[in-house]
Amino acid sequence: MADITVRPLGEGRFRVTVTEGAAKTEHEVTVRAEELERLGGGYGSADEFVRACFAFLLEREPKEQILRTFDVSVIGRYFPEFEERIRRG
Repeated sequence: MADITVRPLGEGRFRVTVTEGAAKTEHEVTVRAEELERLGGGYGSADEFVRACFAFLLEREPKEQILRTFDVSVIGRYFPEFEERIRRG
């Protein structure tokens, strides 16, 4: 199981570190306020939402295949079920 660490960088940007054993990857992710409101409203914080996005991705691909820099809005282009699965209601 991967350990997902999310650190806010300000202005909707986050540094995410995914660690599995001794191996880790780092990613910079942006979340626009509109996306957070639309998809992440059921989460306790933006950090929690970003962590859930990474958990979703890691169920589908290895950490090394996750883009190093991206906006959360692109996840649905690769995985059409993303928006339905990530929403909490």
